[in-house]
Amino acid sequence: MFFAPFLLIYWFIFLAIVIFLFAMLGVGAINYALQALGLPPNAAFYALLASLLGSYINIPITRIEGSAPYPVEIVSHYGIRYRVPLHLASGNSTVIALNVGGAIVPLCITAWVLASHPEIFLWAIVGTVIVTLVVHRAARPIPGVGIATPLFVPPIIAAIVGWVFGGGFYHHASAIAYVSGVMGTLIGADLMNLGRLSELGAPVASIGGAGTFDGIFLTGIVAVLLA
Repeated sequence: MFFAPFLLIYWFIFLAIVIFLFAMLGVGAINYALQALGLPPNAAFYALLASLLGSYINIPITRIEGSAPYPVEIVSHYGIRYRVPLHLASGNSTVIALNVGGAIVPLCITAWVLASHPEIFLWAIVGTVIVTLVVHRAARPIPGVGIATPLFVPPIIAAIVGWVFGGGFYHHASAIAYVSGVMGTLIGADLMNLGRLSELGAPVASIGGAGTFDGIFLTGIVAVLLA
């Protein structure tokens, strides 16, 4: 299933951020930070780019019965305008899907980070719990779209968690921030709100997509810049 989780202007904003990061890499500003996450510099940036492009791709998992489709095409929430994929509506049901850019790619990076830094596993779990609780409290259902979080809440909380639990080691701070930010956002925003999706009238509810994607995308960038 292919559809844009937000308006085209936001896609270009995120693309501009990635291009800016590529430029920073060229002068070596964040080269060490990428290596601290356990990712080669080129692989890390391509992963961020894959997150952006993959935000358009959703893999259907199941379908649940819900309320009538939300009749409005553009929904504004937390200052971001989202496009409701009305063309995918089918009766009063909602397709539960997994977003490639907002779920699959970040989870793969998370696995890589944990494999590179097994010593941070316990602190990453503690950090994930903290981020999960904060994000779950901040997350709000958006009729027709799904669950959204305020844009900067996940990365800021993840950054604080990384600083507190990093033990003074920059590479530990980056790794803990990334893992706890990604996992905390996915669990707190999406998984803990699955029971509310049937009430939103959304044609597609994408885990890691729409309002959750921007939080995960920024969390990854902030985690990289921590070191």
